[in-house]
Amino acid sequence: MSATPDSAQADAPVFVLQRCYLKDMSLEQPNSPQILLEQAQPSVDVQMHVEATPVAEGIFEVSVGATITARIQDRVLFLVEGKQAGIFEMRNVPQDHADLLLGIACPQTVYPYLRANLADAITRAGFPPVHLAEINFQAMYEQQRAQQGAAAAPSILTPETLN
Repeated sequence: MSATPDSAQADAPVFVLQRCYLKDMSLEQPNSPQILLEQAQPSVDVQMHVEATPVAEGIFEVSVGATITARIQDRVLFLVEGKQAGIFEMRNVPQDHADLLLGIACPQTVYPYLRANLADAITRAGFPPVHLAEINFQAMYEQQRAQQGAAAAPSILTPETLN
C-alpha cells in the first residue's frame, strides 16, 4: 500500500522555533556607589548552562543561561544573570537527531539573544558592555556526552531524563 501525499506530509520531520523570549534577568550592584569610584580593572567570571525541558507532545523549551560576575579584588562590582529560552516544535525526528537538535541547534538559536540582552543590561547599569564569546555548542554537547559515557548512558535530552 503506498502512502498518500497527505500521510507522507504528516510523517515528514518538523523542527520549528515557535517563540524566543527572555525568561529571566536580574542585575545587582551590591557595593555601589563606593566601588564605582575605584579605578582598578575588574575581573569577570562567566558561568553558562543549557536546559531542555519537554512542555507537551513534540514541544520543548530550551534555555541558555549565564551568570556574569565582575569583581574588583574580592568585592562584587556587578552580578547579572539571564536566561533566554525558545519554544521548539519537533515531530517525526529520530531520537539521535532530536538529541542533537535540542543540545546544539536550539541553544545556538537562542544564545545570540541572550548575549545581546546581557550586554544591554550591563550597559544600562552604567558599565561598558560585556560581550560574551561565541560558544561551540557542538563541542559542549560532545563533551557532556563523553562525560556521561555515550555508549552506556541513556539519551540526555529525552523527556524521561529531564524530569
